[in-house]
Amino acid sequence: MSNILEVKDLKVSYGGIEAVKGISFDVPEGQVVTLIGANGAGKSSTLRSIVGLEKPAAGSIKFQNMELSAMGTETIVTKGITLVPEGRRVFVNLTVLENLKMGAYMRKDSIEKDLNWVYDLFPRLKERSWQPAGTLSGGEQQMLAIARALMSRPKLIMMDEPSLGLAPIVVQGVFDIIREINKQGVTILLVEQNANMALRAADIGYVMETGRITMTGTGKELAENDEVKAAYLGKSKKK
Repeated sequence: MSNILEVKDLKVSYGGIEAVKGISFDVPEGQVVTLIGANGAGKSSTLRSIVGLEKPAAGSIKFQNMELSAMGTETIVTKGITLVPEGRRVFVNLTVLENLKMGAYMRKDSIEKDLNWVYDLFPRLKERSWQPAGTLSGGEQQMLAIARALMSRPKLIMMDEPSLGLAPIVVQGVFDIIREINKQGVTILLVEQNANMALRAADIGYVMETGRITMTGTGKELAENDEVKAAYLGKSKKK
């Protein structure tokens, strides 16, 4: 299986503070990969650097063997990467349909097929297509943020804390959608503080602590690891 994304020795700094300290990881094509860790571990900074919102201080980011580290965000999006940001950030004064069209603004071809695809994935959005996004529930706004990202027809979709602030029953629905998107051929890189849900969904997981990757394995291996259980799953180590 080939890697769609290869990150090598990535460093990201803010002023004199190094948020990401030389990490390396791969994302195999067609899989779900998750980065888990506490607040401030460097997970979001990693995603932002991949999509060009933060310029790396050092290191290499290769997507389908193309070096991205010197590219701007708009160029990176046209290559097939998109980011669902933390906090959803939908355009609250625009309708659901207008938000979805904004996700396709870089495209020059017809978007009807993809619009029908995301409406099939999110029937509730179709029902509310003419409703202002700001009137949607938190869960519906998260669905809209994911659907908007899909409208660029990405090969790799990155999601930053998709379960943040959502009720448990809504979180389950979001992760069901993540699995369905992956089944339909989209590779996913997921940053998520809900480590239990993330590891259950992931083929591969990486644990980040203070800007470094400290552990890696399959989602199942990490979910069963005593140190991960104690630190992130709210379970005590076995004595």
